[in-house]
Amino acid sequence: MPLLPEERDLFPEMIFDLTDPWRVAHVRSRQEKVLGRYLAEREVAFFLPQSEKSVVRAGRRRTSHVPLFPGYVFFRGDDAARRTALRSHVVASMIEVEDQPLLNEELRQIRRLQLAGASLVPVEALVTGDAVRITEGAFAGYRGTVVRSGRGSRLLVSVSLLRKAVEVEFPQQRLRRVRA
Repeated sequence: MPLLPEERDLFPEMIFDLTDPWRVAHVRSRQEKVLGRYLAEREVAFFLPQSEKSVVRAGRRRTSHVPLFPGYVFFRGDDAARRTALRSHVVASMIEVEDQPLLNEELRQIRRLQLAGASLVPVEALVTGDAVRITEGAFAGYRGTVVRSGRGSRLLVSVSLLRKAVEVEFPQQRLRRVRA
């Protein structure tokens, strides 16, 4: 049984083909869907990727749809669209997008994975040079810097601007090295 019906996660369907610049709204806690509804009502193009989350409480299964990138809503538009988002009173700040083609391609890839039925799992992207702390096991509390990372047969699809990623598992025989 759903907690709430699934809400629209993008508007319009051809958002990735638009030429308006991408913008990223950093919203107050748990206000992503509020901004999505607000933008849709005002016909501002937006993308709020979500994943399905199920929990069982008191013997009942509850399903909800939660943002893949909590706290962020992606939208497209000029300065008028930016002002519209700010008038929602749920935007804490705006993040400027310097590499528009990169963000467009990364978000398009996430959308294609969603449409293909992939189970997307949000993860924090660690890259070479990141300072980290070990949180579990015999070395819990140790601090260091990432010198290399990898997760076997998992594909990380990242949104570089937010330094966040989602993870999708594939059988290793389906993955091939991309040649430059």
